[in-house]
Amino acid sequence: MQPFHSAFLFIAALLSFLLLTAGPVAAADHSKSYTLWYRNYDSGAVRSLLELALNKTPEYGDYRLLRSDEMAQGRALRELARKESGSLDIATVATTLEREQQLNAVPVPIDGGLLGFRVCVTTPEKLERFEGIASLEDLRNRGIVIGQGAHWPDTPILEAAGIPVVTHSRYEVLFGMLEKGRFDCFARGVSEVLYDLERHANKDLVIEPDLLIAYPMPSFFFTAPDDHETAQRIQLGLERAIKDGSFAVFLQTWYGRPVKELHLNRRITIELPNPYLPEESAIIGRRTLDALRQRIDTSIRLSDL
Repeated sequence: MQPFHSAFLFIAALLSFLLLTAGPVAAADHSKSYTLWYRNYDSGAVRSLLELALNKTPEYGDYRLLRSDEMAQGRALRELARKESGSLDIATVATTLEREQQLNAVPVPIDGGLLGFRVCVTTPEKLERFEGIASLEDLRNRGIVIGQGAHWPDTPILEAAGIPVVTHSRYEVLFGMLEKGRFDCFARGVSEVLYDLERHANKDLVIEPDLLIAYPMPSFFFTAPDDHETAQRIQLGLERAIKDGSFAVFLQTWYGRPVKELHLNRRITIELPNPYLPEESAIIGRRTLDALRQRIDTSIRLSDL
């Protein structure tokens, strides 16, 4: 029994030492984790707005915001629609009838409608192809080819207007396709284009200075179809931010710069219809587009939206 007794005393002493040196046991983390689509997570504006909404709703508890695996937009929306997936909780994309039928939409345009205003990213040698364009007919006659994501709702809008479109499923690949001359214009939203070019860091890409392509296309937060709690939390947070003025501060902070630097009030606007919106979202899209156009035309600051 003596060897057994000695071993027992040794183990007891070792456990005591480990407990004394390990420090206090960390409290369990009961915060809610939300996995945001990586493209949105990497967007400072989108992530900032989601954090604003979540911070405005403390009654729902603490939270952690996580970055999803990298995946194309089409796959991201399929993962979000799958109840058992668990790989994605929130994504921000332009709305369509199909998306609102398959997912849970938070019907507040996250950028005040700027996503529906598009400018052309192109290469310096192609700039002359855009000179003198003043209408949709001119754009068609000039044979301008636009590059877009295969799963983006912009693609059918542009095609319905008779504009040729080249697509790819990965956003990052489209920049390389533009550089190789596969198309003339990578149409990017006013709210995202400056940050796009800063991240892409290709000095050979430029923003065409004269044209503005516009169509109603609000961008919403989406959750899984049965995840009503997350959607309700985001909507409540956004409504509180609108009411207390912090949403207007957000718009000015993140989007005041592109409105000013892209000189939107001096550009020739080519308006296109968007026949793919559900009725309620079409009304929201038209109102935000009209309101934004009026404010740009009269040079009113975005903080007044």
